[in-house]
Amino acid sequence: MKLIILDRDGVINHDSDDYIKTEDEWLPVDGSLQAIGRLCQEGYTVVVATNQSGIARGYYDVKALHAMHKKMSRMLEQYSGHVEAIFFCPHGPKDNCDCRKPKPGLLRDIASRYQCDLNDVPFIGDTISDVRAARAAGAKPVLVRTGKGERTLASADARELENIPVYENLAAATQAILLESEF
Repeated sequence: MKLIILDRDGVINHDSDDYIKTEDEWLPVDGSLQAIGRLCQEGYTVVVATNQSGIARGYYDVKALHAMHKKMSRMLEQYSGHVEAIFFCPHGPKDNCDCRKPKPGLLRDIASRYQCDLNDVPFIGDTISDVRAARAAGAKPVLVRTGKGERTLASADARELENIPVYENLAAATQAILLESEF
């Protein structure tokens, strides 16, 4: 199985420091839905791993989160794409759970569900917590400049980003992954 894991906010859809709280606020990053469609057409199983602390903070509830994901699914259909599963952490930063990135709990849950090793599985994110979670779970971190990506590149310790591929957006990362997998 060819598996790929994506962060949601900042990778698939536009992010906001004020949180994405409603279906109307959920807007795709240019080219991201098409990229997921391409991955699906090339036989990839696309899974999302996302922190959603807005639930713990009371900004939105699980029903609103599901509405956002239904919107994403509807929009993906026009590109022959779909997300196989969405793993999310509803906890806040002080909850000390294992599922909140940078901890690897979400990624380990994905590995368990799909009964696979994550060694060569790309995890595409836009924050240092995505990079750290990927490394902790043994996945291959990939960073995009969209969302908080530029901020991450400007503020992260250069050693933490060493040897991590960086792309303009999900579409560019997808192109590179598909080219790499042809060999």
